Amino acid sequence: MTKPAASNPSQTASFIALLPLFVFLTLFIGAGVYFQSQGVDYAFYQLPSVIAILPAIILALLLSKQKLNTAIETFIEGIGHSNIIAMCLIYLLAGAFASVAKATGGVDATVALGLSLIPSDLLLPGFFVIAAFIATAMGTSMGTIAAVAPVALGVADQAQIDYALMAGAVMSGALFGDNLSIISDTTIAATRTQGCEMKDKFRENLVFAIPASLITLVAFGLAGDGQAAIAPQQIEFIKVIPYLTILFLAVAGLNVFVVLTLGIILAGVTGMAAADYNTIQFGNDIYTGFTNMQEIFILSMLVGGLAALMQQQGGLTFVNNQVENLISRFSKSKGDASPRAAELGMAGIVAITNTCVANNTVSIVVTGEIAKDLAKKHGVNPKRAASVLDIFACIVQGLIPHGAQALLIASVFTISPITAVLNAWYCMILAVVAVTIVIFRKRTV
Repeated sequence: MTKPAASNPSQTASFIALLPLFVFLTLFIGAGVYFQSQGVDYAFYQLPSVIAILPAIILALLLSKQKLNTAIETFIEGIGHSNIIAMCLIYLLAGAFASVAKATGGVDATVALGLSLIPSDLLLPGFFVIAAFIATAMGTSMGTIAAVAPVALGVADQAQIDYALMAGAVMSGALFGDNLSIISDTTIAATRTQGCEMKDKFRENLVFAIPASLITLVAFGLAGDGQAAIAPQQIEFIKVIPYLTILFLAVAGLNVFVVLTLGIILAGVTGMAAADYNTIQFGNDIYTGFTNMQEIFILSMLVGGLAALMQQQGGLTFVNNQVENLISRFSKSKGDASPRAAELGMAGIVAITNTCVANNTVSIVVTGEIAKDLAKKHGVNPKRAASVLDIFACIVQGLIPHGAQALLIASVFTISPITAVLNAWYCMILAVVAVTIVIFRKRTV
């Protein structure tokens, strides 16, 4: 496929070309703030993002200096870019795997295995680890919270652990895994927009995630003073095998399409071997997984088309220029200060965007092209750029009370979303660790 004409880097910078993006953000955020003021649950998800973006696309077409048919062609080429299509196909496969693995008891088996391994005096760090493993394997923080939070609530009652602390431990682990997972939609978006391999981004992420997670474990270990005798769990290890398999194959470097396809098949076969599960259910669960990815699938395509129009009109060039000015201001030399400043610029752009849209995947898709241009110009490795985008989107997602993760876990534990994010210690610790590493880590030419 030829690259869309919209990607021409020589476009004149134009602030006006960014107006469609502001329209999208205003509609999405405005609706969320309104519904939140009305006390509606999941306020920022009442207006679907795929609907909020439609007026923005219409405005972008109207602002285009191209003929209408040519502008529409630019939009369609943006939708059909190979990165966008590959991203969407991976979304479908990831959704199918998560759906089949959950239906066949994989999530329950993994929780049971984790509970059987937790010492009674380390419940908070234990639930952080359980949530982290499940989220890394499933690729979804929301699915992890939905599966683990009710169990954690019961244990918190038994052990008389503060609800806010337990909620923070589960939420922290879920976001750790979502950020690190090779089948997470944030990882898919980050690697596809930056043009790097998932295994490389995974290994790069470990540089940030390992120290942050160790500090978090210690913090939750010191904070937790409750104990409870956890009832013996019936462990079906065979149902955990699909998760372990895809983690091993992905880290080994196997193509992600092959990894996910094998994971789906293995989860289905495991279900048929260990339970009353048949091929018709298997097919229906795969389809359910596809439909679960419908919103992010459609939104990624529409964002790709909108980005192509904004880029053709000079909007992304304008943003690039502004970031470049900041980089020049803070870079005292042409040495490795420039890539450091570029990485901080990427972090700032994705963090601000995620604060607005309350969706870490969307923020990565929206800012991906800008980050890629910055990385090329300032010598930032693609895997590093992908890692920075994903990490700072994860950080913000865990610290905004209007994010889906905070809203979900707050509803389970009957606490406020603000209380939930104040106890998501991993995100706070990761922010400090990530900024420190970006600033002080040595770079090789």
